[in-house]
Amino acid sequence: MTTARALALLGCHTCGLVSRGGGGAHAACPRCGTALHARKPDSLARTWALLIAATVLYVPANVLPIMHTASIFGTQSDTIMSGVVYLWVTGSWPLAIVVFVASVFVPLAKLLALAYLAVTVQRGSARAHGERLRLYRLVELVGRWSMLDIFVVALLAALVQLRSLAEVVPGPGATAFGAVVVLTMLAAMTFDPRLIWDDRDDSTERGNG
Repeated sequence: MTTARALALLGCHTCGLVSRGGGGAHAACPRCGTALHARKPDSLARTWALLIAATVLYVPANVLPIMHTASIFGTQSDTIMSGVVYLWVTGSWPLAIVVFVASVFVPLAKLLALAYLAVTVQRGSARAHGERLRLYRLVELVGRWSMLDIFVVALLAALVQLRSLAEVVPGPGATAFGAVVVLTMLAAMTFDPRLIWDDRDDSTERGNG
């Protein structure tokens, strides 16, 4: 099977133009001038660094308060899970499920999925290329929905106008959670899905040699 890599065809990471080049240090896109590479430079190293940072922040994001509410009745601090429990107990179980899936399950699933992709690429796995590519596309697709809790806190803070009676302030958990979401999104961006197929390309080239 002839591949773009075998034909020395390189895709620009900026504008998407496919052009012929050797992939050397001086190869550049003829349309936008971006440096061309057969694969994203240091893709795995950058992905691992971002994943480790996101994993470290995932714990405080779920343990620390995500929101502080102050009113004439007192103050209250809520974590993501306390908010889910409150919604469930008060009968809003559909919303509780949505918040749990978007704010707890999805970020953890993204971390595990990206780690799985990085490990299989690093080990040169020759199995389930199509399934792994679909998993990567799914991670990219659902990433933006992980910001649901941050949107809720921002909306509440904007809607509460009577500061003499009530005030909503984002907690440290919100900062950690936002960082987790951003870091996992960056990890998905730095991961080069073409690495999934490299073992197949290499084995094909060896077979044709």
